[in-house]
Amino acid sequence: MRAGRRPGGHGLGAPEVPATPRSDTAWGRFSGRVLAYIALTKPRVIELLLVATIPAMLFADRGSVDIVLILSTLFGGWMGAASANALNCVVDADIDKVMKRTALRPLARQAVPTRNALVFGVVLGAASFLWLWWRANLLAGVLVVITIAFYVLVYTMVLKRRTWQNVVWGGAAGCMPVMVGWAAVTGSLSWEPIVLFLVIFFWTPPHTWALAMRYKEDYKAAGVPMLPVIATEQHVTKQILFYTWATVLATLVIVPAAGLVYAVVTVLAGAWFLFVAHQLYYSVRGGAAVKPLKLFLQSNNYLAVVCLGLAVDSVLDLSTIASYF
Repeated sequence: MRAGRRPGGHGLGAPEVPATPRSDTAWGRFSGRVLAYIALTKPRVIELLLVATIPAMLFADRGSVDIVLILSTLFGGWMGAASANALNCVVDADIDKVMKRTALRPLARQAVPTRNALVFGVVLGAASFLWLWWRANLLAGVLVVITIAFYVLVYTMVLKRRTWQNVVWGGAAGCMPVMVGWAAVTGSLSWEPIVLFLVIFFWTPPHTWALAMRYKEDYKAAGVPMLPVIATEQHVTKQILFYTWATVLATLVIVPAAGLVYAVVTVLAGAWFLFVAHQLYYSVRGGAAVKPLKLFLQSNNYLAVVCLGLAVDSVLDLSTIASYF
């Protein structure tokens, strides 16, 4: 049986890959096992994380495009994210069985032995570190290890089941690709990747809470204290509005160091994102029908557009806004 397609997402609350169809043939069993391991990595979750790496790398070296380094960093980052996601599946196997949204994960349906999934995740993490150290530099490799450890040990094992701020602080793991990308190019860190980190940090709560509003009963059944489970919709949408404004303002901090293309894109995309967030907030206040998935999908589009704008701006290497003053 194949699950219907659901909206993709950033990862802390994103829907899963459909279940692998059953087959009694040797090839069917083999392909089903391979697809189950791929599903452990949550490939749709990784997409947007890797997309954020590219503009960070291009921004770090404006006017230059090192395709080999970019592809090498993306591959290393993919292995790191895949490792974190696989280990997350191991830790969360018990609640994944309870939640309809995650019931098709490989461990929840026992398509992969828990021990195998654990080894798979650890090997991917080690390979990610070694690859980035070899193809980029030690700092990039260390940052990936920190990301995996934080996501699994801090977010999944501590924060997720204990506090409604789980996605606020746990979302820091999803911000690390921009740091890894910058470090891969420069071998160091500076204020620019920190601001890019904050953009995704502030973006994560409204993105995830919008999805959690839709799947509130799933989280409640699993005992996960997501904000929409423990607070009123009005309070949730007020928090969403606050973090949406913080996200947009953080993108504007980059404007002086970028060119006109990024400035225009981030202002227009920010206005668009804020409009949808305000629309959700006022719908809740007015007692109208609430459509949180609209904001969830919009948040994906917003981050993708801003990243694309920064990437194009960096490749064109036009005069920075600061240079006009």
